[in-house]
Amino acid sequence: MGYKGSVAIISGASKGIGAAIAVELAKKGLNVIINYNASEEQAMKLSETIKKEQGKCEIKKFDVSNFAEVEAAFAEVVDKYKTIDYLVNNAGIVSDNLIIKMKEEEFDRVIKTNLYGVFNCSKIAAKYMIKQKFGVIVNISSIIGIFGNAGQSNYAASKAGIIGFTKSLAKELGSRNIRVNAVAPGFIETDMTESLNIIQKKLLTDKISLKRLGSGEDIANVVAFLLSEESSYITGEVINVSGGLTI
Repeated sequence: MGYKGSVAIISGASKGIGAAIAVELAKKGLNVIINYNASEEQAMKLSETIKKEQGKCEIKKFDVSNFAEVEAAFAEVVDKYKTIDYLVNNAGIVSDNLIIKMKEEEFDRVIKTNLYGVFNCSKIAAKYMIKQKFGVIVNISSIIGIFGNAGQSNYAASKAGIIGFTKSLAKELGSRNIRVNAVAPGFIETDMTESLNIIQKKLLTDKISLKRLGSGEDIANVVAFLLSEESSYITGEVINVSGGLTI
């Protein structure tokens, strides 16, 4: 796949889906900025792994929910590399609870990280992308944002918000040669699914047409395609990557 740009920022990239995306984009020859907030050790290990394979990357700490931190971090990237070509908004958290038990701070924390984080990073990246008349943004949503899930009203709201945000931003920035798409993963093997027992995993996979949980690489491959020139006529779309869960 061909890439017009050279620098990609990935939020929440120290582990899970974000780490898989970082590895894949580094394989494609991009300079990868691995964002983390709390998982410094994992971010450093990922950076070492990528560099051992001759990939180009660096780690950068900032809280996506804090606009000032994002603004400062992105300015540092531009100062060093002179560009931000690609942004993958992957950072996300969960804080599950039934609505009658959910505390206001539980709702706020998920919205601020998952949705405000996408706004903050996209707003700042768009400023640079507009100036250079090129850029691609991929937002990681979820099938939960499309279909909802009991006990995850905060998470579902944040991921549904990302979908609406993606479509609106695609309309705003299309004339500036900036594409914006979203990926909606299904059930993926991550830290969030490691706690499931065999019976719980079987209940999940029984609902999936391909009869398996997805991998981080499954998502990374789709993201790599959406960032590439092979998808240069795709914008405003939400790509469902769920193994047929939603059929």
